[in-house]
Amino acid sequence: MISFKKICLGLLFICAISLNGYAQDSAGTDDLTFTEIKPEASDSTIKATDTIVKTAAVSTTVKQTPAPQKEEHKTLWGIFIAGFIGGLAALLMPCIFPMLPLTVSFFTKGSEKGKAFQRAALYGFFIILIYVVLGLLVTVIFGADALNSLSTNGIFNFFFFLLLVAFAASFLGAFEITLPSSWVNKMDANSDKGGMAGLFFMAGTLALVSFSCTGPIIGTLLVQAATTGALLGPAIGMFGFSLALAIPFALFALFPSAMNKLPKSGGWLNSVKVVLGFLELAFALKFLSNVDLAYHWEWFDREIFLSLWIVIFGMMGIYLLGKLKFSHDSPLAFISVPRLFLATIVLAFTIYLIPGMWGAPLRSISAFLPPQETQDFDLYTTSLLAGKQAATNDGPHKYADKFHAPLKLNVYFDYDEGMAAAKKLNKPVMIDFTGHACVNCRKMEANVWPDQDVYKMLSNDYVLIQLYVDDKTELAPADVTVTPEGRKLTTIGKKWSDLQARKFQSNSQPFYVLLDPKTETILAPPQGADYEIANYKKFLVSGLNAFH
Repeated sequence: MISFKKICLGLLFICAISLNGYAQDSAGTDDLTFTEIKPEASDSTIKATDTIVKTAAVSTTVKQTPAPQKEEHKTLWGIFIAGFIGGLAALLMPCIFPMLPLTVSFFTKGSEKGKAFQRAALYGFFIILIYVVLGLLVTVIFGADALNSLSTNGIFNFFFFLLLVAFAASFLGAFEITLPSSWVNKMDANSDKGGMAGLFFMAGTLALVSFSCTGPIIGTLLVQAATTGALLGPAIGMFGFSLALAIPFALFALFPSAMNKLPKSGGWLNSVKVVLGFLELAFALKFLSNVDLAYHWEWFDREIFLSLWIVIFGMMGIYLLGKLKFSHDSPLAFISVPRLFLATIVLAFTIYLIPGMWGAPLRSISAFLPPQETQDFDLYTTSLLAGKQAATNDGPHKYADKFHAPLKLNVYFDYDEGMAAAKKLNKPVMIDFTGHACVNCRKMEANVWPDQDVYKMLSNDYVLIQLYVDDKTELAPADVTVTPEGRKLTTIGKKWSDLQARKFQSNSQPFYVLLDPKTETILAPPQGADYEIANYKKFLVSGLNAFH
């Protein structure tokens, strides 16, 4: 019994952290529209378009078509894993765990073993069907275009932040999210029917009755799946969730004696809810950070984010030690060994976060934090660049008041300005299509770019242009682009996302493109995130060799 609890609680904590990160790992920052730039745009833009289309359409564009598909494939796998983990967590909820032996005994009582398993498997299938249909409804209601824009839409992100805070409050015991009792009663009445219809309504009854526990998990999963921009993301997430929920019913119907090894229901189930409540609260801050960065509010910087996480995880550790209690908690006479181990992990993670207040990179979670450049008091970057040749800065650049160059590199944030500078300096260009909400972008900047050789090439051998595809800053009237269809691209993000989609047939970030500034031809096949420093060096060196 103790071993089972230890495994479940440990898995719950570690996997819930991975749910936070993995679902976000390849989340799109795309506010993309596949349109063309206004013909009246600047000469350099027109020249870039003509050159790329004519000289590189066959040799390069075709090669890059699989890249977005590969990224989407990885994203869907991440969503499925996150959903499966969410389903495992839901099994440990007070609304579901006690129902497991009751439901399985219904299948096994008075039935042959094979028939009991068949009925339980069908019951599990209907559970999967109900949740997958729910995921498909999200896609149908919002549509593919809307899902693509959710990741950085300020209203939606702020709504998601408030929604996850409400979910956290529910898990912490402030209130319960319940569905109308009439729905449950009607579904339960129909479950008395025999055959497949009865099993279907039994599965529906489980979904409705357990909603107070599973609702926050499902809501969080659907929000995260939707904001990846993957069309089938919500359905895949619900499939993973329901699969993890359905498997135990079929297995225990096949091996009912194994249920004797399950731990008894008790206060530990409420503790699982509270732990998930703390994780929901920490997760909610990521959505608030996305909005803050995209709209340049500049009040939710890295220190504030970290201080809130330190407090949240610190309180979680204190709670696991029994020093913090909520109204629905049972009396805790002693601390079990698994609970002590979990408290140790949480408190150790809390201590790990503390040096980040002074600029420590915290590389294991750097992808989820606001950029290092938002840090007001940063000892790390100064020490990191000590002894390295600093990037040559030729003065203030366009939009430099809105964007912060990583690692104090000399970065251009406008395509035309950067290309003009590269021609003048006779250096190749690296275009970095990036985004405020792009976790892989932050991970590359924190873990790969600080390498001595990589930093040297980026600062001295290339002209670096960073184009934020999710920025919400309104363009000056002279920079507004009108598509042939008559739609205006009025923000910085829309302009650069359109440029990436039309010229390079890609909508994922980060996306690195090496160009010759004179001919504007591609020097090496563009690529996305690659955390192997050696591979990234080869990519940069190949561009330099092609240029020279």
